[in-house]
Amino acid sequence: MFDTVLIANRGEIACRIIKTLRSMGIRSVAVYSDADAGSRHVALADVAKRIGPAAAAQSYLSIPAVIAAALETGAQAIHPGYGFLAENAEFARACEEAGIVFIGPSSHAIEVMGDKISAKTAVSERGVPTVPGIARPGLTDNELVAAAPSIGYPMLIKPSAGGGGKGMHVVAAAEALPAAIAAARREAAASFGDDALFIERYLSTPRHIEVQVLADEHGNVIHLGERECSLQRRHQKVIEEAPSPLLDEATRAAIGEAACETARSVDYRGAGTVEFIVEASRPDEFFFMEMNTRLQVEHPVTEQVTGVDLVEQQLRIAAGLPLSIAQSDVTLTGHSIEARVYAEDPATGFLPTGGLVTHVTHPSGDGVRVDTAIASGLNVSIDYDPMLAKIITWGEDREAARRLLVRALDETAVLGFPTNIEFMRKLLELPEVIAGDLDTGLIGRVQDSLEYATAGEREFTEAALLLHHTTHGAAERTLEANASRETSPDTAQTFAGSRVTGPWARGDGWRYGPNSARSYRLQCGDQNSVVEVPPAAGSVRALGDRRFSVTVDGETRSVTALVENDSVSLAVDGATFEIRIARATYSGSAETSNDPHLDSPMPGTVVLVHAESGAQVEIGDPVIVVEAMKMEHVLRATVAGTVSIRAGVGEQVARGQTLAVIQVDTGETGSDTGTGTEEAS
Repeated sequence: MFDTVLIANRGEIACRIIKTLRSMGIRSVAVYSDADAGSRHVALADVAKRIGPAAAAQSYLSIPAVIAAALETGAQAIHPGYGFLAENAEFARACEEAGIVFIGPSSHAIEVMGDKISAKTAVSERGVPTVPGIARPGLTDNELVAAAPSIGYPMLIKPSAGGGGKGMHVVAAAEALPAAIAAARREAAASFGDDALFIERYLSTPRHIEVQVLADEHGNVIHLGERECSLQRRHQKVIEEAPSPLLDEATRAAIGEAACETARSVDYRGAGTVEFIVEASRPDEFFFMEMNTRLQVEHPVTEQVTGVDLVEQQLRIAAGLPLSIAQSDVTLTGHSIEARVYAEDPATGFLPTGGLVTHVTHPSGDGVRVDTAIASGLNVSIDYDPMLAKIITWGEDREAARRLLVRALDETAVLGFPTNIEFMRKLLELPEVIAGDLDTGLIGRVQDSLEYATAGEREFTEAALLLHHTTHGAAERTLEANASRETSPDTAQTFAGSRVTGPWARGDGWRYGPNSARSYRLQCGDQNSVVEVPPAAGSVRALGDRRFSVTVDGETRSVTALVENDSVSLAVDGATFEIRIARATYSGSAETSNDPHLDSPMPGTVVLVHAESGAQVEIGDPVIVVEAMKMEHVLRATVAGTVSIRAGVGEQVARGQTLAVIQVDTGETGSDTGTGTEEAS
C-alpha cells in the first residue's frame, strides 16, 4: 500500500478522500490555488502544496503543476477525485510516465468511454443494450437526416464528446431536424472542440439509473447495486438515492450484470459508474448511456447502503491488490438519499451566488452524513463549481430516509448568500417524489410553480426580538459593566459575535433610565415592516452555535441567526432571510434615516461606474454596473441625493458588498429600501 497520496482536487471531495487516507494511515498531500489558500481541505491534509493562481487552467487543470507537486512531496499515487483531471487520458499517461500511480483506470479505458460513440460500440459487442439510434465516427448532416425515419420521433441529438447537457437537442418533427443538427454542431464545437454528433431515440419519461462497479487487475469485476439520479435540473443531478424505487430484484441483477460487462469491455480497473436510461413505463427495459471512469459525486449513497468505503477500494485496487469482497458479499441494507447544496439562488433563476460564509450549521444525528468543505468565515469563490456540501441520510426504508433528509435540510444553514436548500426541501415534499414517481423532466415541469418563502410578520418579529435581546441588550449590559468598573461607556465590546458600541455613541435614540418600547423599521429585499418591541416582549433563548429558541405570541420555534448591530441573517425550515434595520427609534423620538446603500446582488466584477463621488443622482439613475457569469447587473439610485462610490472598475466584489452610498437630499422623502438593483436585459 502507498504511504503518501496526492489529491488532485479541492473542496468536499478532497476532504472526503483525506478522511479515508487518514483512517488507513496514509499521508495525504493537498494541492491548492491562491483562491483556496485558506480552504478546509488544505487545513485537513498532512501536507499542502500551492500549484498556481485562482484560474483552474493555471492550477487544478495544469498537468505539469500537479505532477511536479507529487514529485516534490514524494507522493507515490495521485487520486483525481471528480471533475478537473479525473477523466483526462493525457493526465493518466503523464502519471504513468512520471512513475506515479494514477488512482483510476487506464488511459485507454478513459479514452474509449470518454467518447460516447466508441463507448456504445464497445458495449454493444458485449451484448449490453443501447438506445436505438445511429452512432459512428464522422457522421455527416445528410447521414443523420437519412437515418432519422428508422429511429423515429421524438429523437435526441447528442455530441460525441463532453456532457452536462451541452449541445443536446430534442427533435419532435422531421422539418426541425436540419436546424437542430446545425445548432448542436456549433454548441459541441464551442464547448468541447469536437462537433461530432449521433442520434438516438428520445424516451418521453426517462429515468436515470446508474450502477457502481469495482474491478481489479486480476480479472475480478463486481457491482454494488444501483443509484437513481432522475431528479435533475438542466441535465445536472440534484438529488440521488440508492437503491432505485423503480427496479425489482430481477431487473437489479440484470442491470448489474450489464454494468459488469461494460467494465469488462475495456478491461476496466478501479471504481466506475455505468449510466443507464430506463423508460418509466417499462422498468424492465434499460439502455446503456455512458460510463463515468471515476468516483461519482453521489457515491456516498452507495456506501451508506452497502457499508463499502469506495475510496478505500480504489486505493487497494490501484496498489495492485485483489478485491477484498465478492459479488456474494454485497448486500443492500435500507435506503439512502443525498441532496447537493449549491451556491445558487433558485428564486432568481438559479443565478450563482457565493462570497463570505458568515456562518454555517451542519445537521447531525443518527443516519445523517455530511460531506463538505465549507466552514464559517471561509470565502466561496466564483472560480469553481458552486457545490458547497452534500447532505446524506440513511433509513430503514425510503420514506424514513426521505423524512430524515427533510429534517436535516431544516437544520442546515448557510448564511452570507442564497443557496438551494429551500428548493431541495420543496422537491422532497412533492407528491411525485414521495411516491417515487420520478423522471428526468420532473424538476423542469414543476420548478416554475414552486413558491419560495418570503419574510412575513413572524420573521420580521423574530428579527426584531433577536436584535432587541442580543445586540441592544448587550449594549445596555455593557453600560452596566463599564459603570461598575468606572471606565468609559464608549468602550467597544463583543457580544454573540457582534461588535456593539457603547450606547451613547450609537445615535439611535438610546436614553439612560427605564427601558421603553423600541420600534424597528425593518426591510428584507423589497419587503418592509415596522415591529414594536415592548421592554419585556417575547422570549429569546440561545441554544449554541447560532441557534436560538424564539417565542412569539406563545409559539416557539428554533432558528439559526447571525445578529449584528443593524441586521439579522435568519435561517428557518430551509429558507434564509437577510433582514436589516431601515430605521430604529425609541417611541416618541424623531425618526432618522440611514443612508441608502447600493449593494452588489452577487459576486462579480465592477465593469462600469456611471457617477463620481460627490455627484448628484436622481431616483432611477444608473450608478454602477457589476458583471458576473457574463451577465451585467445595473445598480440604480433608489433615492435622490449625493453619491459616494465605494468600488472601482475592475474590482472583484462579494455579494452584498456595498458599492455606493447615497446621502439623501434634505426634504427628499426617498424610499425605505436601501438597495436598488436591476438586471440588465
